[in-house]
Amino acid sequence: MAKKSKKYRAAAELIESGKLYDVDAAVELAKKTATAKFDETIEMHVRLGVDPKYADQQVRGAVVLPNGIGKSKRVLVFTKGEKVKEAEAAGADFVGSDELIEKIKGGWFDFDVAVATPDMMGVVGRLGKLLGPRGLMPNPKLGTVTMDLAKAINEQKAGKIEYRTDKAGNIHCPIGKASFENQKLAENYQTLLDTLIRVKPAAAKGQYVKSITLSATMGPGVSVVLP
Repeated sequence: MAKKSKKYRAAAELIESGKLYDVDAAVELAKKTATAKFDETIEMHVRLGVDPKYADQQVRGAVVLPNGIGKSKRVLVFTKGEKVKEAEAAGADFVGSDELIEKIKGGWFDFDVAVATPDMMGVVGRLGKLLGPRGLMPNPKLGTVTMDLAKAINEQKAGKIEYRTDKAGNIHCPIGKASFENQKLAENYQTLLDTLIRVKPAAAKGQYVKSITLSATMGPGVSVVLP
């Protein structure tokens, strides 16, 4: 087992073992435990009462957080024809079709999210083995396969995040930076939580939200009172 650093142990001492904190107190503590030299991300970890091995219990989607996450996303758009100008006007960082596909085949991945118009998915689909494992494959369920490029690009730039249960039924998402005001982090927290509750699978039985934890990138977890 890796030995915890002195800074981590000092941060952990700020948190009362076994205690569940209300959202405001948890946000404050998570920020206090962010002691790294960089602006740490505040992360939200939610354990759900679902079994992701069953398709009807998987929880996946995207949500625009009201205050963003403190990171400017590089948006790539696969499109052609008149839609190229629309994507460029909306602020896309990279726009194109075959030339971008060839660059990606060559090992280029200097972007954070990919958006595509439906007519491009026939060729973009061939990149599945390259984009899929990196979470970069455009997906209509996440709003990244669409004819409304301006909306998709604006949402990504505004702080749209994706959420997806891992094999154990947990959701891990950023909700902002340690430099954010407490209220902004709390608002982002509530937006994500409300979204997860709203998309509860009908097949999920028993307690749905089992635990919620907030933590800074390098800090210990702070347990939050359940809704």
